[in-house]
Amino acid sequence: MEGMPPRVPRDHSHLDPAIGAALKRDSAGLVAAVVQKYDTNEVLMVGWMDDEALHRTLTTGRATYWSRSRQEYWVKGETSGHVQHVKTVSIDCDGDVVLVRVDQVGPACHTGTATCFDGRELPVTTPAAAEGAK
Repeated sequence: MEGMPPRVPRDHSHLDPAIGAALKRDSAGLVAAVVQKYDTNEVLMVGWMDDEALHRTLTTGRATYWSRSRQEYWVKGETSGHVQHVKTVSIDCDGDVVLVRVDQVGPACHTGTATCFDGRELPVTTPAAAEGAK
């Protein structure tokens, strides 16, 4: 993809080394970022971050991700106006997921729904689920 800024190598990121040491990245150097609405705890979406995206998120207050399909950094809402103002960021106990709690402006999903999970519920057919339906 010509003209796009390249991904910042981990050893050139400005992420605090102590934070970087706590992360367990996948083979592509990424961690999953679960994004949650800060005031309702509703899960809005899942994105991917490398060290630089996490650094930018922590230092700008705007949620920044690594797009695996476009192979570029993207700041949520930069083109759509559906901005994510970061309230808190936490690392899970295994270090392989970050929880980004945000004040979401507009819909979180690129399809225009409030969350990336709206209307996508799967049927649960376990005995416990059937019992709960009675």
